[in-house]
Amino acid sequence: MSTSLSKGQNSPLTVHDVVVAVQIDAAADLSALLVTDAGKVRSDADFVFYNQPTGPGVRLQPTSSGRPSGLAVSLDQVPADVAQIRVVITLDDARATFGRIAAPSVFVTDASGIRLHEYRIDGLTTESIVIAVEFYRRQGSWKVRAVGQGYAGGFAALVTDHGVTVDDPPPPARPATPVPSCPPPLPATAGHPPPPRATPPVAAGEVRLSKNRPVSLAKGQRVTLRKDGGVALTFIRMGLGWDPIRRGGLFGRRAIEIDLDAWVAMFADRNLVDVAYYGQLVSKDGSIRHQGDNLTGEGEGDDEVILVDLTRVPAHVTTLLFIVTSYQGHTFEKVVNAFCRLVDNTTDTELARYSLTGGMRCTAMAMAKVFRGDGDWQLQALGEGFDAKHPGEAVPLLGRFVTRG
Repeated sequence: MSTSLSKGQNSPLTVHDVVVAVQIDAAADLSALLVTDAGKVRSDADFVFYNQPTGPGVRLQPTSSGRPSGLAVSLDQVPADVAQIRVVITLDDARATFGRIAAPSVFVTDASGIRLHEYRIDGLTTESIVIAVEFYRRQGSWKVRAVGQGYAGGFAALVTDHGVTVDDPPPPARPATPVPSCPPPLPATAGHPPPPRATPPVAAGEVRLSKNRPVSLAKGQRVTLRKDGGVALTFIRMGLGWDPIRRGGLFGRRAIEIDLDAWVAMFADRNLVDVAYYGQLVSKDGSIRHQGDNLTGEGEGDDEVILVDLTRVPAHVTTLLFIVTSYQGHTFEKVVNAFCRLVDNTTDTELARYSLTGGMRCTAMAMAKVFRGDGDWQLQALGEGFDAKHPGEAVPLLGRFVTRG
């Protein structure tokens, strides 16, 4: 007979091999964090999820569709310095929330499937991710605790709080039918022949931003965020736009609805600090404000707008990465007129623009980054493609854009 747990309640485990399964009325992913007494992972290898399905003593049990049916834990194989194993449920649709579905239930069984414990996670509202249960050591034995701690900030808040970084190489691709992949990242100058000698390559600081002559940036080009007269910009607006390709049909030309999402990842050196995206429109420090989601790309001008108050960005934050991901998995081959532009939000003047030409077989794009350099904020056009459909998939792959000069 199984034991029904309530939030915060714990119970001893009498077996060393257990399986966690979830009953939920929505597509969801299981993952696990193996943490020390300090509540942090020892390295990114202690984060077990669909791109990294095994860890020390922990493994996902996938179904034929590639989705996990359970999380198997061999407690006697867990390293001695791991104090807790936190089991996480993440809604596959980051726009969904637990408050809109029936309360999920978690079941802990032994290796043969006999149910030991169950926990119905009540009280969730706006969260899309929750720590369901945790296994922890107590006086040489293991116990299970019903946690039910939700994260309204989603994946970014979870990995930040538990010390997962993007310093390590990205994990292998998810074992499913792959989205057409991008070409491997190239060095900054590879594949881009230098312009004629009469027009030497532009280095950071050589271009001045002017309201009379907006700068048209090339891939990799940098500008210092100072206007004519050397006045530093303080409040900027990053506008991102795109149009779906229109195809002919019996009833005329129709647009393919393509849901691109613009968002910003904030880094302190190479460590993720926060993310402003459709699931968390305002960064925790208030310096970045996402103005809302556009689901189709229809309409003129900016499809999504992100406001950045550079005076409020904390001193330890060194890089802001502006990313666009394709939520439904459409590649950039199906997108035209993709661009990002920098606007002085104080005067509503466009200062710089980077247009993405030539669709790539990718589902994500690092469009630009704003970073601290030589005592000033600088903007660099990136235009680098990779494969990810939402911030949760993209964050572990962003390290190379942060470190690239």
